[in-house]
Amino acid sequence: MNRRALLFAGLAVAAAAGAPARAVPAEIRVILIGGPDCPPCVRWKREYRAAWIASPEFRQVIWEEVEAARFREAYQERYWPGDLAPILAQIPRKSGAPRFLVIQAGRIVSNHLGVSKWASTLDDLRKLLG
Repeated sequence: MNRRALLFAGLAVAAAAGAPARAVPAEIRVILIGGPDCPPCVRWKREYRAAWIASPEFRQVIWEEVEAARFREAYQERYWPGDLAPILAQIPRKSGAPRFLVIQAGRIVSNHLGVSKWASTLDDLRKLLG
């Protein structure tokens, strides 16, 4: 049985059982860019990190932090491992922290800079997650 037939068979079984068919979002990553010498980054971690880690959204995504010894170096390639290098290439302005990126299917779909934009990042993420 090919994948398409298997998918349609699964949807038919779900529909027959009365379960709503729901598309599963592609792999979603949330990336924090910052550094320990960045006062706003330290503030975000102090005020928001624990609630973020305890949130239902956190359990649905891959969470990554790109943190350089000095936040001004956070956009240097050496801090972006192989699978994150294509994401670095997509960032239009490589400065500022904390920066919150939401990645879906390898593309930046949300890009917010500053602690005050964390709420906007969460809003964007919730829309993606449905």
